[in-house]
Amino acid sequence: MASFTAIVPARMGSTRFPGKALADIAGKPMVVQCALRARDSGAGRVVVATDHEDIASAARAAGVEVVLTRDDHDTGTDRLAEAVRLLALPPEALVVNVQGDEPLMAPEAIRAVAARLAESPDCAMATACYPIHDRAHFESTSAVKVVMNRAGEALYFSRAPIPWPRDAFQQGDSAWPAGLPAWHHVGLYAYRASFLQVFATLERSPLETFEALEQLRALWHGYRIAVVTTERAPAPGVDTPDDLERVRQLFDPRGVSR
Repeated sequence: MASFTAIVPARMGSTRFPGKALADIAGKPMVVQCALRARDSGAGRVVVATDHEDIASAARAAGVEVVLTRDDHDTGTDRLAEAVRLLALPPEALVVNVQGDEPLMAPEAIRAVAARLAESPDCAMATACYPIHDRAHFESTSAVKVVMNRAGEALYFSRAPIPWPRDAFQQGDSAWPAGLPAWHHVGLYAYRASFLQVFATLERSPLETFEALEQLRALWHGYRIAVVTTERAPAPGVDTPDDLERVRQLFDPRGVSR
């Protein structure tokens, strides 16, 4: 198994749900549950990267390594890049960004994106996707789609339904076209440490600005993104208090997801 570091970025000032990183889930703060999922993935090192001492204290109390970062980062990737610098990770290190609001992220998915990047020396990043099987899902703008080349590398990401099955849909056929390579992108990323330092300096692309998809910056500047495919959708993350209640229902009293 490829050796990798899992970094869990967590900030206190979430726009929609301030303080959610410390929300209790089965007796532990959410950020700690995320770190435990990362630990279960086989990561050689798990680190919480945060801008707030309360989050840092909660992680340390659970035995999780912490690095304190600035509080003015525009994106989680920027926070990740600073964490890599502060941790002095070597350029060749593999780093997986495990979001601090996805306490049900499958450890095997974390491990899979790291392995995909390890076996793809020409790629700067790796990510994941799962198949789409119905038109409503396909046409939802909240579902980010990815199209890939024959090597399983990303060609483009979009909120639009791509690739569009022109002939099937022009005929008004309500059946899902057999063999349509429609994939829902999962926002789980592995990076080479050296690329994280470069990414933080890259100019934003028009594609990224209009689609509101940060990964398009990498493609715009010519970097390659490997994609691993899974059969199932990931468990839900936490963006709102309602999401938190739904996630709590999926944990049993021992703090292990059902």
